[in-house]
Amino acid sequence: MTSSPHTSSTHTPPTGIVEPAPHVTHQVLNQAPPRVDVNEYDTNRVLAEAVRRHDGAWGEAELSEIGAHVGTAEFQHDAQLANTVTPVLHALDRWGNRIDEVEYHPSYHRIISSAVAHGAHTRCWDDPQPGSHVVRAAAFMLYGQIEPGHACPVSMTHAVVPSLELQPDLAAEWVPRALRREYSPELTADKTSAIFGMSMTEKQGGSDVRANTTVARPAGRGGPGQPYLLTGHKWFCSAPMSDAFLVLAQAEGAGGEGLSCFLLPRVLPDGTRNVFRIQRLKNKLGNKSNASSEIELDGTVAHMVGEPGRGVRTIIEMVAQTRLDCVLGSTAGMRQSVAEALWHARHRQAFGATLVDQPAMTAVLADLALESEAATVTAVRLARAHDEDASDGERAFRRLATAVAKYWICKRGPHHAYEALECLGGNGYTEDFPLAMRYREQPVMAVWEGSGNVIALDVLRAMTREPESVGAFDAEVNLARGAHPVLDAHLDRLRDRLGELVGLDPASAQRRARGVVEAMALALEASLLTRFSPNPVAEAFVAARLGPERGFEYGTLPVGTDLPAILERH
Repeated sequence: MTSSPHTSSTHTPPTGIVEPAPHVTHQVLNQAPPRVDVNEYDTNRVLAEAVRRHDGAWGEAELSEIGAHVGTAEFQHDAQLANTVTPVLHALDRWGNRIDEVEYHPSYHRIISSAVAHGAHTRCWDDPQPGSHVVRAAAFMLYGQIEPGHACPVSMTHAVVPSLELQPDLAAEWVPRALRREYSPELTADKTSAIFGMSMTEKQGGSDVRANTTVARPAGRGGPGQPYLLTGHKWFCSAPMSDAFLVLAQAEGAGGEGLSCFLLPRVLPDGTRNVFRIQRLKNKLGNKSNASSEIELDGTVAHMVGEPGRGVRTIIEMVAQTRLDCVLGSTAGMRQSVAEALWHARHRQAFGATLVDQPAMTAVLADLALESEAATVTAVRLARAHDEDASDGERAFRRLATAVAKYWICKRGPHHAYEALECLGGNGYTEDFPLAMRYREQPVMAVWEGSGNVIALDVLRAMTREPESVGAFDAEVNLARGAHPVLDAHLDRLRDRLGELVGLDPASAQRRARGVVEAMALALEASLLTRFSPNPVAEAFVAARLGPERGFEYGTLPVGTDLPAILERH
C-alpha cells in the first residue's frame, strides 16, 4: 500500500504494537573535560616559585611526585568517596562489649597513608634543614587541595612534636613513632608509628579552656611525666581513632594542681584499650571525611606533659603549629577553587567565546587568582619562619604574623570558594563537582584553633606581652616601602593605628582589634606580593585591596588591570 505524504512515518507492525523510533537527544557538548592527570605541583607556578624562593628547592622532586599523584583520577575518586561514605561510630560490638571504634571508608585510609608516606605530617622535624617547613607545608597543601578532611590528624601529628619535647621522657617514647612514615588504622600496642589528636574544649567553656572541669588525679606521686587518671567530658575531639591525644585537665594532688596538659594513649602498654568512650560523632557542616566526636573519660590513664598548672603554655606549642596549618589548608582550598574555576572557564563557551575570554568573567577569575596568590606567598613565607634556623627576629615575626594570617586568610576562604563555585554555574552547586565540598570545608579553618575574635585578641596579647613582635612585623612589611605610594600610605596608617592601640583601655582595644588585624594582614600580603610577584600582580592587588577604587566583591578590579598577566600564572 502506498502511504500518503501526510501519513506518520512510525512503522506499525501487523500485531498493532508501535515500535519506538528514537533519535539522539543527549550528545554532550560544550562541557569541560575531567580535570585529571594534572600535576598539581608543576602547574602551580606560584607555589613552586615560593618553595624555591624560601630554600625548598631540594624537595621539589618529591613535591612533583606528590603533585602527579593527587592529580590522578584514582586519588580524586578516593577523595570523593571519603567525603560521601562518611565515618560511622561503633560504640559496641555485636555482643555488647564497649569498643568505641570509628569505621572509615578504605579510601580515607589510602589517602592518609599516602600523605604520611610522603612526610606531610612530620618531615620538617625528621629532616631539619633550611626550607624543611617549606617543603612539608607544600606537601601538606598538595594533599589538602584535593582532600582536606584527612589533613586534620596529619596536622595534629605534625604539631604535637614541640609540645611533647617539653617532656623528654615521653618524647623519647612517642616522637620517634610520630616521625615514622608508616600508617596503620589498627589500635594495637605493638605499632611502631603513631597518629596524634588533640582535645581541649568542653561544652561549658569552648575557647575558655580554663573553665574546663575534667579532673586529673595522680595514680602515684604525680607530677611531670607521671600517670594520672582523668575523668570528664570533652565537647570536641577530632580524629578519635588516633593513637594518642594531648588533652587538658585540672590536676589535683601533691604532684601539683591547676590546668595541666596530659598525653592520653588509646591503647595501654599491655594491649588493653584505655577508657575512651566516644559518645557521638559531630554532624558537621563540612569536613565530612574526618570524624569529630564527643568523648567521655572515666578513670582514663594519661601522663602529665610539662609542668602542673602550665597546661595552656604546654599545649600552645601544638596550637601554634596547627594555626599555621589552618593558613595552609585555607590556601590549598583557594588553589583548588581557582584551578577548578579556570579549568571550567577555559573549556566552556558562551555567546561566541570561551568564558575565560568574556570580560566580566575574566575580571572575576583574575581577582580570585590574586587572592590565591596572596595567600600562597604569605603561607610559604610563614612556613620558612618556622624552620629551626629562624633568628630571634624571625621568631618574633612569626609569633604575630601567624595569628594575623590565620585571622585573615581563613576568613577569606569561604567567600572565595563561593565565588569560584559560581563560575561553574549550576555544575558548581552540585556535589558531583569538588567546589561544593570546598565551600562547605573552608569555614572550618576559621573556626578551628581559635575563631576570629579569639585570634584578634591573641594578636593584641602578643603586642602587649611580646612587643618585639610588633617591631619584627613592621620591619617585614616595610621591606616593600617605596615601591607603591598606595602601599606606603597604608603602611603609614597602620603604624599610626598600632601606636594608638597602646594607649587604649582594654575594652576599646578589643573593639578595634579586628580592623587592625585586617589592616596588618593586607599590609603583609601586599608587601610580599610587591617584593616577590610580577608587577601586574602586585599593582592589581594593591589597587584592588588598598586603593580608592577597591570594591567589596570579586571581579571589581580597577580599570587598567592586566588581567591576562595575572591569569597566565594560574
